[in-house]
Amino acid sequence: MTSDDLDGESSANPALRRVLRRHGGPELLDLLTDGMSGADLTTLLLEVFRRRADRRSPAEVMRRYRSDRFVAPAPVGFAALRRTEDALLSALPDGFEILVLAPVVPLAAHSAVASVDPRKVIATVRGSEVAADPTNALALEASLRRSRSLAADARSGTRVRLAAFQRVVRAQHFGRAGMLAHFQILGLVTAGRDAGNQSFEHQQLTEHLRFAARASAAAGARHTRIRLTCLEEASRQVVDRVREECSAFPDVSVTEDPDRTTGRGYYRGICFKVFAGAREDCPEVGDGGFVDWSQLLTGSRKERLLISGYGVDRLAGASV
Repeated sequence: MTSDDLDGESSANPALRRVLRRHGGPELLDLLTDGMSGADLTTLLLEVFRRRADRRSPAEVMRRYRSDRFVAPAPVGFAALRRTEDALLSALPDGFEILVLAPVVPLAAHSAVASVDPRKVIATVRGSEVAADPTNALALEASLRRSRSLAADARSGTRVRLAAFQRVVRAQHFGRAGMLAHFQILGLVTAGRDAGNQSFEHQQLTEHLRFAARASAAAGARHTRIRLTCLEEASRQVVDRVREECSAFPDVSVTEDPDRTTGRGYYRGICFKVFAGAREDCPEVGDGGFVDWSQLLTGSRKERLLISGYGVDRLAGASV
């Protein structure tokens, strides 16, 4: 990294500029990033944190526990979370396999294919990341299973449906009340092959939205609002068909949200949000859409992947 590179970084990350100017300049960052192998970097960092841990007293650990937002217990009680988990499981469609995910994923699992800023994820010194969204790990597993199917049959149409509850951590700071540093998510992914005429997109989007409506009702919502966003004109026919079919769901309103700004560049074709309650100020409890992750992970442009996630804490604590 040159001094010009450092100047460019400083506007987005002044803390980095301060650290590098105080401790050796851009050469230090170059050394740690590219100048040593991953194994050597892990060895170095493990020793650094061993020494820092050896110097920390019990009183210092307690002070950190009092102030660190990442380590405080969840504000939602266990019983409420458990009831909501059971309600969501009761609404899960047949054919979904429920996994118990590891608490960490490989380094860059959230950024290499999902375009999430790595600074919003907690990295470990062992070349992994703390889970920030179960759909990333589920997408890896689904793509692994699809790759095996494709190895046996290059035109395999076997669909992979996976789900998992996971407590995740988000490192960015939120300015709004009710935004937590760690929270429980139910993630769903459906992976498969392009079946032509957008039939995969139509069938799987309908299944995920039907689950969203049933799950919200099972968790106690008297009404559910779903907002669909068509991101590409090629997906217009699917959006129209799905919206018409979802209008038959009881106590569910389905509208389009063409002005949605979040998720553009993350989702492809179609995305959606789910709200528990009829009022405009009712909480958002679900989000999902089509992504190209399985295409990148398997190397096949014919792969299709739909993901969705539902906030268990929000559903458990929502006044609906």
